[in-house]
Amino acid sequence: MSIMAFKCGVSYVEGLIILVTAFMLAVGHANTIVIGGAENWHFGFNYTNWAFQNSPLYLNDTLVFKYDPPNGTTFPHSVYLLRDFRSFLRCDLRRAKRVASVTQGGGDGFKFVMKRWQPYYFACGERAGFHCNVGMMKFAVMPLPRCHIW
Repeated sequence: MSIMAFKCGVSYVEGLIILVTAFMLAVGHANTIVIGGAENWHFGFNYTNWAFQNSPLYLNDTLVFKYDPPNGTTFPHSVYLLRDFRSFLRCDLRRAKRVASVTQGGGDGFKFVMKRWQPYYFACGERAGFHCNVGMMKFAVMPLPRCHIW
C-alpha cells in the first residue's frame, strides 16, 4: 500500500487518513428505521409485510422499536430475538433472547443496530407468543452490505 501511495504522490500517513475518512463516511451512511413506520410496534399490524415492503435494510442500520409502556389502556410489548427460522415460524420463544423490555419502547424507543451479516428474527414476546402468533408482531431481516461507488 505504501508503494502505491508514493506513486500517487500521497504519503503513507495521508493515505491512511484518506482510508479512515472513507471508512467513517461509509459507516455514516447507516439509516435509522422506525419499525412499522407511523404504526410503530403494536398488536395487529403485519410486520412481516412491512419488512418486505421496506427492504432492503443494511448492515449498521438502526432499527427503532417504539411502543407505549404498559398502562391501563395498552397491552405491554417487548422485543425478542428468535434463534432461528424455525423458531420464527412457530413463534417459539423458549430459546429467544429478550433485547427490550416492556418499558424500553417509550420515548425515543428501543434502538437495535444490525452489526452482523446474519438473519435477524424479531418478535414480541408478550402473552407467551400470542402477540407474535395472532398479533403478527414478528418479522425477519437479512441486512445487506452497503456498497459504495466512489
